[in-house]
Amino acid sequence: MLEAFFQEGDALRLAGIASALLSCLAFLPYARDTLTGRTQPQRASWLIWSVLGSIALGSQVYEGATTSLWFASIQVGGTILIFLLSIARGSGRFLKPGDGWVLMAAAVGMALWMVTDTAIYALAITITISLLGGAVTIRKAYADPQSETMAMWMCSLVAATLAVVSVGRLDWVLLAYPLYLLVLNGGIVIAMILGRGARTHTAYGTVQVPRSG
Repeated sequence: MLEAFFQEGDALRLAGIASALLSCLAFLPYARDTLTGRTQPQRASWLIWSVLGSIALGSQVYEGATTSLWFASIQVGGTILIFLLSIARGSGRFLKPGDGWVLMAAAVGMALWMVTDTAIYALAITITISLLGGAVTIRKAYADPQSETMAMWMCSLVAATLAVVSVGRLDWVLLAYPLYLLVLNGGIVIAMILGRGARTHTAYGTVQVPRSG
């Protein structure tokens, strides 16, 4: 039954377009909240994501992605937009100690891509580093959930799920990027939920109940 669904080209295209539209909708509230000061994106995270996302998008094109490219293209474009907004409205440094190694590792992946004529190495290095960089935002989302926009990450989570479906076959190279974003967005959503729960528990725990009699 699953194979029959994956053979339906129209269904795959629909999933790809839906994932791209959801990605657009996801970035709109995040950009709005960044401009109004409600959300303060981590500059270092969004800079690294912009660079590595661009590499990942190039590798997806090179490896023959089709319907899932709608999602990847919008995702990278939105990421670059948020980074540009974070220059004036974000928090943290642009490059932290050790970020030079991140960019160097990305360069190694690009060099391996050129030498071996396969984008797998660049994609693997990019995704691994991006997940490590995403840990910064996950920690921030838990420590200060109000500094992030839940609607953005929830829409991105659903969009990543649809992008996985739009690949249409069990090709780990093409599935790698949307699966990575599925894990990352899911981690941020969970961190925000847990962070809000912890803050609510702490707030209730500090209420002093007067003694009777």
